[in-house]
Amino acid sequence: MRVLVLGGDGFCGWPTSLYLSDRGHDITIVDNLSRRKIDVELEVDSLTPIRPIHERISAWKEVSGREIGFVNLDLANEFDRIVAVLNEVQPDAIVHFAEQRAAPYSMKSAKTKRYTVDNNVRATHNLLTAMVETRVDAALAHLGTMGVYGYGWSGSAPIPEGYLTVKVPTPDGEIEREILHPANPGSVYHMTKTLDQLLFSFYAKNDGLRITDLHQGIVWGTQTAQTAKDERLVNRFDYDGDYGTVLNRFLMQAAIGHPLTVHGTGGQTRAFIHIRDTVRCIEIALTNPPQAGSQPMVLNQVTEVHRLLDLAKMIGDMTGCEIAYLPNPRREADENELCVRNDQFLALGLNPTTLSEGLMEEISEIAARYKHRVDPTKIIARSVWRAGMETSADLMTEVPAQQ
Repeated sequence: MRVLVLGGDGFCGWPTSLYLSDRGHDITIVDNLSRRKIDVELEVDSLTPIRPIHERISAWKEVSGREIGFVNLDLANEFDRIVAVLNEVQPDAIVHFAEQRAAPYSMKSAKTKRYTVDNNVRATHNLLTAMVETRVDAALAHLGTMGVYGYGWSGSAPIPEGYLTVKVPTPDGEIEREILHPANPGSVYHMTKTLDQLLFSFYAKNDGLRITDLHQGIVWGTQTAQTAKDERLVNRFDYDGDYGTVLNRFLMQAAIGHPLTVHGTGGQTRAFIHIRDTVRCIEIALTNPPQAGSQPMVLNQVTEVHRLLDLAKMIGDMTGCEIAYLPNPRREADENELCVRNDQFLALGLNPTTLSEGLMEEISEIAARYKHRVDPTKIIARSVWRAGMETSADLMTEVPAQQ
């Protein structure tokens, strides 16, 4: 297939681009390199050393013999150029990663809130209107988030894959309708993903676009088989308080002997997936798209569910690191239950990588190897969800470490 990977220079986009290329697909990356610019803004680098995009692409050709195209394009602001790219490439499939992906960054300031909405919503809508304008019949896979559901879904009832069947009372009796699962975003970032859902629903119904929305859990891990072939291909490892995902942050903290920072009680339950499973799920979605005229297909892209405190204790037991309980900068429940359906991915052949298989590999091969690149001043989260909340950075020295 000819595949456009929008946001193909990022944490999920780069390994997906290499994986699909390795599988024989013709890949073109479209990216405005905004994630690299945010590194400069935040004055923090990936734990792993990231080479310039053209050096990455050249290294992949050297290692694999396969070429990947690259277009530097701002999807949110250059509509005419994305139309031109669609007309030129005529893709069979499109992967949409081109959104600001960090909840803490989206809540950092008025500026980052506005940027997240402007970038994410406009990028998605420009893509959809460009597909209609060009009449490109490509299967679209979008990387969404489990956060669209929120984390107030209690008890053992599983979160379905996107849709709920509800009964509506009428004068003539109850009727059944299928609706999108009610959204409950916990940040501006998550809110943009819920808006994406409505855009997808409209354009699938109105214009027959074939769309798969992947509600992904928290991604952990760094390398895939492809990114591990050469250090110039290494994937991102974000550890800072804005972009570092919780499990990767624990792994880095363990590698340098820093207390594992648990926010609040640690009773928050979240869904997880390894980056190797992410790239596999993307291919599954692209090769099993919905039919034109169908509602968007929603797949829960998760493999495991864990309480954050349990993860910290697991890593602490492996490494001897202590746990530090810090104030929670988010507005969320102290504890929640989470049961998630992922039947469709399992039925389509996903063979998940589990935490028990991959944790020590990440600690020894990535976190420990590159620990000399850590800036300790960037470890603690500083973004807060509302004015007046205490930050973890303010109280880090006041909270005793606990085991």
